[in-house]
Amino acid sequence: MILALDSEAISALGGSDSVRKQRVRRALQIAARLNRDALVPTVVLAELYRGRGRNQLVDACLARERGTLSCRDTDRTLARIVGGILASASAGSEDLADAHVVALAVEKGGGLVLTGDPDDLQRLAAAYRDVVVEPI
Repeated sequence: MILALDSEAISALGGSDSVRKQRVRRALQIAARLNRDALVPTVVLAELYRGRGRNQLVDACLARERGTLSCRDTDRTLARIVGGILASASAGSEDLADAHVVALAVEKGGGLVLTGDPDDLQRLAAAYRDVVVEPI
């Protein structure tokens, strides 16, 4: 079981103090305490890197969470899982980044996905009983 974060969870984590930031931080602490991986797909970082100021916020967030949060690149294995998720949800390429977040949990045999967009991620995760989608 893992913890997977989408772009809105990373944005909340890198932003000013808020309830959403506290929820993400608490989830990271629990994952660390339980010795569970906490991951963000690098394709999600591509969604977030949108210019100098924004890039600095994302990089600072990742540096701050270096001990508790890792990035996962897309390789052939993960790409196959992503494709399967998109196919099972009859989804298109517009859901590619979100499908990567769900794929991280599927690849590890299940997990918790934290998101600011629970409807889309629940639709993508519907075929996978071991993937739980929670809003931040």
